[in-house]
Amino acid sequence: MRHAHGSDAPAPRLAQATHLAQATRRHVLAGGILTAGLGAAGAAETRRRPSAADEVRHGMIRADGVNVFYREAGRLDAPAFLLLHGFANSSFYFRHLMPKLADRFRLIAPDLPSFGFTEVPDERAYIYDFASLSRTIEAFVDALGLDRYILYTFDYGAPVGWDLALAHPDRVAGIVSQNGNAYLDGLGEAAWAPLRAYWANPNEAANAAVNAAIRARMTFDGVKAAYTHGVPDPSRIEPEAYTLDAAILARPGNADRQVALKLDYTRNLARYPLIQAYFRARRPKLLAIWGRNDPFFIPPGAEAFRRDIPEARVTFLDAGHFALETNGDVIAEAIRCFF
Repeated sequence: MRHAHGSDAPAPRLAQATHLAQATRRHVLAGGILTAGLGAAGAAETRRRPSAADEVRHGMIRADGVNVFYREAGRLDAPAFLLLHGFANSSFYFRHLMPKLADRFRLIAPDLPSFGFTEVPDERAYIYDFASLSRTIEAFVDALGLDRYILYTFDYGAPVGWDLALAHPDRVAGIVSQNGNAYLDGLGEAAWAPLRAYWANPNEAANAAVNAAIRARMTFDGVKAAYTHGVPDPSRIEPEAYTLDAAILARPGNADRQVALKLDYTRNLARYPLIQAYFRARRPKLLAIWGRNDPFFIPPGAEAFRRDIPEARVTFLDAGHFALETNGDVIAEAIRCFF
């Protein structure tokens, strides 16, 4: 997979040393960052080396004409772990996991375009589809000089991760799939019904129905419901998580971008046979650790990995879609044991 637009990122060594000041939860909830923005990448960047292995650092780098925001933890010479978030969250999803693994790995979590704090300049005329997201993250990986990494794929991060694996199979040292789907078996019937109806017959009525369903999911109540569904004790979920997601989704123009991405998701289903063939040919070391109560990506999708990678380890948690929010310690320990 080649870039449609060349990367104008700085050299990898400079990129590794470039970081932004950390934003506290208080600032996020107060709306300071959402209101003021992060500003121009070049003006806001600072340089420093990590002072502690478990310290999460924050940076921004230019890749594919996009200012990609990312979180990083661990030594620069440790094995790389690329963490790819889903809808409707961002790299914030990995805020607790990263310190737990930073003594073993160099963890890097970018915000996909239209999510988190990644900035897409208007003049970039960005097309919000999954091919574009993958192209931007491929350019981001190249800008950081990553030539070998373990993938953590979750939700939207799965098709992006699969595109990276197909484009550069020799770079993938292993995979953690946390509700990161690659099989038709894994699509929950009720959750995907509106989109399936639209894909089957994209007429005006189907378009109106699917638009309404997608936009309902992007309200504060819709985002919160996705976090709490299937969670035995919702009080364990930090309200910062769904509050931040809902605030970012509410930014001008973002709802339309998210509708476009949802409608484009059929492209990922069409590519499932390609990634399954990759699994059979390459047999990557794969841990599927799954919130079994996820209505979007259901347990048969996790079990299906064993069809193509018999050695894959499949573990189910009594958790919902956003399993890291409630079962982060268990997931971290499973990753330590597996790798």
